[in-house]
Amino acid sequence: MRTVAVLLSFIMFQTVFAKVKLPALISDRMVLQRDIELKLWGWADRGEKVTIRFQGKIYQTQPGADGKWSVILPPQKAGGPFIMEVNEIIIRDILIGDVWLASGQSNMETPILRLVDRYPEINVSNNHMIRYYKVPTQESIHEQDEIASCAKWYSAIASDVINWTALAYFYAQEAYRHTGIPVGMLVSSKGGSTIQSWVDQDHLKEFPALIVNKEALRTMETAAIDQGSNKWNRTDFNDREWQTVSIPSRWNETGLNIKGTVYYRKDFELPAAMEGKHAKLYLGTMIDSDSVYVNGKFVGSTSYFYPPRKYDIPAGILIAGKNNITIRLTANANNGGFIEDKPYKIVNDEIEVDLKGSWKYKVGQDLELLEQTKKQLVNLQSMGSSLYHGMIYPLRDYQVKGAIWYQGEGNAGDPNYQKYLKALITNWRTVLNRPELPFLLVQLPNYSAKSVQPPFQSGWASIREAQLHTALTVPQTAMAVTYDLGEWNDIHPLNKKDLAYRLFLQARKLVYGEKLVSNGPLYKNMKIDGNQIILFFHPGAGGLKSRENSLKHFAIAGEDRVFVWADAIIKDNTIIVSSQEVANPVAVRYAWSDNPEEANLQNKDKLLASPFRTDQW
Repeated sequence: MRTVAVLLSFIMFQTVFAKVKLPALISDRMVLQRDIELKLWGWADRGEKVTIRFQGKIYQTQPGADGKWSVILPPQKAGGPFIMEVNEIIIRDILIGDVWLASGQSNMETPILRLVDRYPEINVSNNHMIRYYKVPTQESIHEQDEIASCAKWYSAIASDVINWTALAYFYAQEAYRHTGIPVGMLVSSKGGSTIQSWVDQDHLKEFPALIVNKEALRTMETAAIDQGSNKWNRTDFNDREWQTVSIPSRWNETGLNIKGTVYYRKDFELPAAMEGKHAKLYLGTMIDSDSVYVNGKFVGSTSYFYPPRKYDIPAGILIAGKNNITIRLTANANNGGFIEDKPYKIVNDEIEVDLKGSWKYKVGQDLELLEQTKKQLVNLQSMGSSLYHGMIYPLRDYQVKGAIWYQGEGNAGDPNYQKYLKALITNWRTVLNRPELPFLLVQLPNYSAKSVQPPFQSGWASIREAQLHTALTVPQTAMAVTYDLGEWNDIHPLNKKDLAYRLFLQARKLVYGEKLVSNGPLYKNMKIDGNQIILFFHPGAGGLKSRENSLKHFAIAGEDRVFVWADAIIKDNTIIVSSQEVANPVAVRYAWSDNPEEANLQNKDKLLASPFRTDQW
């Protein structure tokens, strides 16, 4: 028992006197980005010295006035595992390697547990050199300094791997297999989320419906707070500047035209004989709900209008000389107050104190102001940035190799998607202080029933086009084409392994500088030649080839804008498209539907061409 007591005392000592706090990310099994300056940060008591020991070197700092501290570590070579000490905190099993920030919606969230039947090797995974951290969901109308708690780093050994999400696992495996460098997957995603929720307010200014009125928000947040909570009921609180009112009375009789919460305070004298004695408190009837404190001690409350207020003042609360009673009164309509011809007094066997007459009062919360302000914030639930505030901004100091973005289902058909995507890339590069941070995009896979006739509109095709144009126009971006990896009846396709291979193929060229072909054929321009259209493609994409005997999923239209399925033939580096139904063609589309699974234009490396169209209808 004595040993247990000593141990408990030691634990309590550590809890009470631990003066340094680290962000959740900086913890056991973390992966730090190699070959770049690293920022470590945290919080500490003011004046506390922070000492970091890592790789045989010592770094020291102190927190600023706000309690935050940070140090910069020089670039580190790949390797590990290592140990880091931050004052009394020991962080174990650290790797130095490449860290990828992976984000998006449910297909980035797909748990690996769903894939074990398809990929039984998951159950015997034994890779301790790849790590995974899932940022807990946290939505906020303000930027948060720290992510939500209750998460940790996992490795990919069999006992940990079921905690992973699927794409992160296969991408990390692919990266480690190719580079031999430790890999960290930092996954910050939320199923069903829209892209605008991942972009900060400054980068959404072009879209007023997504911007919150900051002044109204500040007013609302102030109005939502009871200003007197746990303060105005204290015995030593100074209420000299408060207004005076006679009780009993109603609010509209004294010029109070609000609904909300009002605090009332009254001092009264008691003789020495009343010291510490029990008494009864009668407070008539009040509108609507009240909480009552005597000398700062809570003595009772009633939650609605009708009951008479009769509370006990327990022994030990009253004192000789000056005493105080404070009432917190809340009315849901704008005529709260105290009902007349009711008793307002303190009574015991020896004395009766009349509480009628002069009281001090002050408004603690104006609910009408809150409601008026809310009307100016009708878009608060639909505003952008909430996931950015809670799940990207807190990561801003954690260095990464690049970002992977897999999202678009939640914005299918959104005409602004390309603008949002460019804004997101610019925003993240800015907040992470990496102007050329590589971005790997996942083009939406095929989904839903196949179209019998070529559709004129396709929400998923329009998102794929926006993703393609972003990859072509924004520097340091690349995109994996996936319209053969989906499932027509499941928005969460299971083939994340081939997707990971295609994504890392893009990384090998974009990020690691390998000289290889990473894209399929890329449409350049067209020429009308009688009853056919000739499509031209950019050179250097590995040529043109059909995955089967004949090309499929080409559609052609005339001036009437009615598309029909077309014949398509490869000739050198061109494709000739025609149909007997269209004598005077003006436009061609390829793989333009929600589910273009049969589309089969690829290059000699079997990389599919991205869907495209020659029109802008």
